[in-house]
Amino acid sequence: RRKPPIFFRFNIQVDMVALTFFFCGLATRFYKLAQPKNIVFDELHFGKYVGMYMKNIFFFDLHPPLGKLLISLAASLADFNGKFKFDKIGSPYDDSVPIFALRFIPALCGSLMIPSAYYLLLELGCRQWTAALGAFLILFDNAFLTQSRFILMEPMLLLTTILGLLFLLKYRNMRHSLGIIWWITLACSMVFLTFSSCIKYIGFSALSLGVVIVWRDFWGILPDKRLSNKQLLFRGLLLGGTMLLIPLSIYIAVFHVHLSLLYKAGPHDSIMTSAFQASLEGGLASITKGQPLEVAHGSQVTLRHTHGKACWLHSHAEVYPIRYTDKRGSSHQQQVTCYTFKDLNNWWIIRRPNKSNLVVTSPPDAIKHGDIVHLIHGITGRALNSHDVSAPISPHNQEVSCYIDYNVSMPAQNLWKVDIINREVEGDVWHTIQSQVRLIHVNSSQALKYSGRQLPAWGFNQMEIVTDAVLQQDDTVWNVEEHRYTRFDDEKERERDLINAEMIPLQGTKLSWWTKFSELQYKMLFPSQENVQSHMYSSDPLEWPLMTRGIAYWVSSQHNGQIHLVGNIAVWYAGTVCLILYSSLFVFYLLRRRRLCFDVDPETWDHFVNAGITLFCGFLFHFLPYFFMDRTLFLHHYFPALLFKVLLTPVVIEHIHV
Repeated sequence: RRKPPIFFRFNIQVDMVALTFFFCGLATRFYKLAQPKNIVFDELHFGKYVGMYMKNIFFFDLHPPLGKLLISLAASLADFNGKFKFDKIGSPYDDSVPIFALRFIPALCGSLMIPSAYYLLLELGCRQWTAALGAFLILFDNAFLTQSRFILMEPMLLLTTILGLLFLLKYRNMRHSLGIIWWITLACSMVFLTFSSCIKYIGFSALSLGVVIVWRDFWGILPDKRLSNKQLLFRGLLLGGTMLLIPLSIYIAVFHVHLSLLYKAGPHDSIMTSAFQASLEGGLASITKGQPLEVAHGSQVTLRHTHGKACWLHSHAEVYPIRYTDKRGSSHQQQVTCYTFKDLNNWWIIRRPNKSNLVVTSPPDAIKHGDIVHLIHGITGRALNSHDVSAPISPHNQEVSCYIDYNVSMPAQNLWKVDIINREVEGDVWHTIQSQVRLIHVNSSQALKYSGRQLPAWGFNQMEIVTDAVLQQDDTVWNVEEHRYTRFDDEKERERDLINAEMIPLQGTKLSWWTKFSELQYKMLFPSQENVQSHMYSSDPLEWPLMTRGIAYWVSSQHNGQIHLVGNIAVWYAGTVCLILYSSLFVFYLLRRRRLCFDVDPETWDHFVNAGITLFCGFLFHFLPYFFMDRTLFLHHYFPALLFKVLLTPVVIEHIHV
């Protein structure tokens, strides 16, 4: 009797070791996940960002938004309204906050990274007991466990890094094939490594490591005579295109979602340029709508430092001290500063040198690129001036002041040339908000510059303004933010008009998505150094390998309960020892091989080298960048490097054992 034909057949293979590790991860990461019902450490920031996503309010963070978007998705599915105020660490959550949902994604990623690490070590060529040891070390490390139980980014960062490298190793083990599965494997690797980069910028270290591994592998197959020149060229172009287009597309797509969701004004607007702020719903546009577009003779303006720290050109009646603490003399002229708050003394009047009155004519006499102007301080009536006197804090630059006539041999040098640097886009006429200008001092050919340095108490701790002979700098770029036309020639009437005038909202400023994206990238990649602050739990990278200090994440105000970030000392110290052992063995083997003494067989040597490129180099790629960062660092910044150190430990143990 004939058997009926079989149309479908499924073969399911279950790795009980990996499954056991996954369930152990779930048990440790999800056990009483909603406890404590208080804000724990950086949940203060990330919870606040999630709330802003829920309310579509723009916020600024130094890291890419993918991790925050994923947590926001879980929060949205749990009907979180975002109204809870994340005010301080330790504050209790109210009933409107779905604590489990907010902590779900990090806990799930923390659980998945354990079996993923197991498969990564298997793909690296390790024995099963070695791979199991690596997963075991991750499972029982206190630091990884703690970080996985709260609204934090590291679990997502580490999981995507492991998955990206796992697919990359699978791709490398298929190096001699060139088919759709080969390309899909490489593409999956680039997708996950890009996800890592879109969660925190240190993820670019993993992406860079992946690129190095791919091109090293490509270099290794170049001598293969079975591949023609056309095949090698095609493979190289395919590799390059995949490693360029996939990361770029995903990165842009993530920020497109981010900026599309955050279209309302919020507390972080002032970090961005005036044009960016004016493009947000209810933002700067509510102040600047309806104001004249073209800056003209008689325009009353506030001049904002375009890039970096938000501050406005400012002056007041106080003068520079006759002598500074270093015994240098000043001009004793009226102080000019950059003030970080909106203020009446931020207003200036643009005047042509050949005109005495300040009233705007009809039609307005527009100021254009290359025009020479005076800038008259709106309240004191004195002209912006510079001269060959050293600036108070930056003596290598010239001082900027408002000129006071003391009847001494120091004539006014108060002419400034308008240099519109984006005139190819905005045109030659000086426009409100959109035109970016440099004000060039005519007598010295130096540009008005925000120095980034703070004046002492005599300058009310405001920021220093200087002129600099180096014109092409971001800190020499300014734009008009608020603008109105002068209606009165009388000084008292003008002052009264400045104090009482209000803007009439009409319509917002349009800004292309690419312009907003480019500006946001600039602000994120080149942050203001004023954000660098000391913290009682901050640490130095040299302290991390031996874990000389932890971080107090949460302390109960009602009982003795507390959460302290500290790693498993056996795991951390063993990893540090294995790093030293691996590098020592590698140097030893290289020297011996140079002497034609081959202590290990070629297969063992290849495995040892491949493990080093993936894990030892991975550690260096994720550890060394922090030595060049001028920012506040904490122990959790070490976790990506720690992951590679922990995974290298069983590899070294296996090598010594075998």
